[in-house]
Amino acid sequence: MHQNETSLAALIGSRICHDLISPIGAISNGLELVGMTSATPDGPEMSLIQQSCDHAAARIRFFRIAFGTATDIRAIAAGEARKTITDHYVGTRISAEWHIERDLGRDVTQLGYLSALCLETAVPQGGLLRLELQDRCLTATARADIVRDELPIWSVLEDSTGDNTPDVGPPHVQFALLARISLDRGITTSFSSSDGLARLDLTLPALQG
Repeated sequence: MHQNETSLAALIGSRICHDLISPIGAISNGLELVGMTSATPDGPEMSLIQQSCDHAAARIRFFRIAFGTATDIRAIAAGEARKTITDHYVGTRISAEWHIERDLGRDVTQLGYLSALCLETAVPQGGLLRLELQDRCLTATARADIVRDELPIWSVLEDSTGDNTPDVGPPHVQFALLARISLDRGITTSFSSSDGLARLDLTLPALQG
């Protein structure tokens, strides 16, 4: 069976996330059992370990969608999509708001999550990410006191052919994936910025999900 590089990489990412979430869940369950039998179940050590498990599980759930198969159109409830991205940023300098009230396909949710990951680079000292959907336009914005818009990596999303993509390192793989998905689906991307605001618009050829 033929698999292109993008779909194969997505399958690998999904498999890794799937295999990691089970042991983390087991650790969390083990901590709960220890807490039930410990003389000091609410000690700082236990709390720190539990928080770390919760954060790891939240990030894996987020990455499983963000870097998963791009053709998966199964619906994700609006509340679940909102909770997943919110939990992903817990404990960081970034907060996220999912202002989309309708259920979306996993493929459209993935676009939102990848857009959020791209906008992270524009707010190195933290900020507020906001995701919205109006008609066929998925809009992600980042607000912060300091917004960086001069990074060369943004040119990856401006390449409409995929032929002039510069080398992309692991910290910026979300740009390459979003650019490839956009090219494959005929999605138009547009990045803009102003004082304290960075904005990424994705115009879908048809509202999926």
